[in-house]
Amino acid sequence: MSGPGEVLELIRTGRAITRGDVLEITGLSRMTVSTRIDALLEAGLIVENGTERPASGRPSRLLEFNSARATVLTAAVDTTHTMVALTDLAGRLIAEERIEVAIADGPDRTLDEIAATARRVLAGARTPLERVAAIGISIPGPVDPDTGRPSQPPIMPGWDAYPIPDHLRDALGVPVLVANDADAAALGEQRAAHADSRALCFIKVSSGIGAGIVIGGQVYQGTDGGAGDIGHVKLAGHDDEVCQCGAHGCLAAVASGRAVARALSALGKNAESGSDVGAYLAAGDPDAAALTRAAGRVIGGVVATVVSLLNPGEVVLGGMLASAPLLAGVRETLYPRSLPRATRHLTVSQSTLGEHAGIVGLATLVVEREYSAAAVNAALSS
Repeated sequence: MSGPGEVLELIRTGRAITRGDVLEITGLSRMTVSTRIDALLEAGLIVENGTERPASGRPSRLLEFNSARATVLTAAVDTTHTMVALTDLAGRLIAEERIEVAIADGPDRTLDEIAATARRVLAGARTPLERVAAIGISIPGPVDPDTGRPSQPPIMPGWDAYPIPDHLRDALGVPVLVANDADAAALGEQRAAHADSRALCFIKVSSGIGAGIVIGGQVYQGTDGGAGDIGHVKLAGHDDEVCQCGAHGCLAAVASGRAVARALSALGKNAESGSDVGAYLAAGDPDAAALTRAAGRVIGGVVATVVSLLNPGEVVLGGMLASAPLLAGVRETLYPRSLPRATRHLTVSQSTLGEHAGIVGLATLVVEREYSAAAVNAALSS
């Protein structure tokens, strides 16, 4: 039998917007539905807002998930910087602050800086820590879905198996959720711009390369969090390119922001990371554009395999190198190397949310965990 948590899930996901919808979907009695909804209203989890006017009969009050009930802290960690943000439960941005801390500085310093920045963001938004449902943090590496710890991240030396949840929970006193950065961004894009998508792939091209996969509205992590790690697919003919993971010929070694930065440096331009390449692209630098397009062609060859395997409806390009040149390069090889049937309904586009995709995705993941049917049922029965 559906408890208040299951009723909340119907309302939160938009499948039910009136008491009549809940009655019809659950098959519960009118009294039971009224009891469930009253409990959710009393707990502040939903609000009644406005009315729906049916073709006949009395108007019905509209039920909505109360996105103002609490807030979510998020921290999107990249190789050279981190974006710390505060959102409501719908993922709408309240405040944010960028900090220049590199993952190479190690987990202790990075996480301490995140905690300190989170407190500043909360103070600036005049939001007490007690109103924070949880903090979601994304990292540029695989995450063990059972422990929330980094799982042999190729470009994060010193982070393997580090207890990120424990560190941040001790520092802030709120629940912690850890996700892969491409996974979080993929979910953010799917929720914001491709809500009806059956399958979406988000390709993040920054200092490294990774893919996030959303199937049926849910992130696909793989058996132990390693799904989408396309940056370490080996490319023939590139055995002289050494990757940060220590292997030779990885896609990331050939076509990532770090690789493009290296090529720009060879041309006499100051570039060390994907962020630097992104700055050159934003300024319209022709060398950065040409090298990024060439990198896109290499990436497109690998993404063609992803498309043939998953048959997604959308491939979304994000990260510091997301640009018209990258998009053009990916398209140049993706379509010729894929069967027409695999791409006939495919759209390949740039991220609509940019660097905020991960923030929206993290807020979504936090809400789906903290306000799941099981969590709500447990909270309301205690």
